[in-house]
Amino acid sequence: MTHWVLHVDLDQFIAAVEVLRRPELRGRPIVVGGDGDPSKRGVVATASYEAREHGVHSGLPMRTAARRCPDAVFLPVDKEAYEEVSERVMDALRELGCVTEVLGWDEAFVAADTDDPEALARRIQEHIRASTELDSSVGIGENRIQAKLATNFGKPAGVFRLTGQTWFGVLGELRTGALLGVGAKTESKLDEMGIHTVAELAAADLGEVAARFGPTIGPWLVQTANGLGSSEVSAEPYVPRSRSRETTFQHNLEDWGQVREEVLRLAALVTRDVEAEERPAVRVVVKVRHAPFFTSTHGHTLAAPTSDPVVISEAALAALDKFTDRRPVRLLGVRAEFENTDR
Repeated sequence: MTHWVLHVDLDQFIAAVEVLRRPELRGRPIVVGGDGDPSKRGVVATASYEAREHGVHSGLPMRTAARRCPDAVFLPVDKEAYEEVSERVMDALRELGCVTEVLGWDEAFVAADTDDPEALARRIQEHIRASTELDSSVGIGENRIQAKLATNFGKPAGVFRLTGQTWFGVLGELRTGALLGVGAKTESKLDEMGIHTVAELAAADLGEVAARFGPTIGPWLVQTANGLGSSEVSAEPYVPRSRSRETTFQHNLEDWGQVREEVLRLAALVTRDVEAEERPAVRVVVKVRHAPFFTSTHGHTLAAPTSDPVVISEAALAALDKFTDRRPVRLLGVRAEFENTDR
């Protein structure tokens, strides 16, 4: 039998949970975000497929979502409800006896030795549906990268296999942005190098890519473009790499003194999370979103791992002082990062 990695992804998870609670919303455009009031500042947490047809997507400002899809049903985020359903989904996956690695509320990797991974994928879908009434898509690959990318081709509620043999036939002519971890900025830099497609990146000179992106990111980009990656799946509990808090202001903060006060408030909340985690922080990062919607971050590495609220607050202010752009602020965030772990 062959070893396969399967990526299980719940379709429009948050919106689907809301439909389970409100069956009358089935088939209607649904947008979930903030407190559900699109007249206030906030961002979209998720959008149903019907809303996505109007250009609504995660991370979009709620006000923009309301303009693009005025007939949508806007709902507040209900974290506890999503966590409860997610636990049922993951329990259902584990009941199948395969090694299961939970990635978040709505996705997981599954490892299995089988000659018919499609049959296993369908069994997974059927078991999740029977247990939770939710649909899922399953990507099949020889490693995690292949499996996760394959899921996109299986949506919604489908199964898709992507292997080393089919990799370039499916992805070769696509833009490099189709790869996991390649955002708009990286894609733009690759374009400047004359590298536009996945196949071109896969065949690129390793030294040239490393010279542009660094000795770690450069080789990783070429490796990813070749569909190479780890096939390890672990059932060990997920360990968060950081804890963060952020807030969106209904009115821009123009007084930088007030910005500092808000950063200190968020740092205090993050410190409580760090203490509850019982793992000291090693770095503190501040996120600032200026009006209208430009976001940047700066971090400060701690001299030693700590949960000391004074040290974390001072680090947050040190990170904030690295911002030279003092335009009005619409969002602030503070993140405490833990030491690197394998999970």
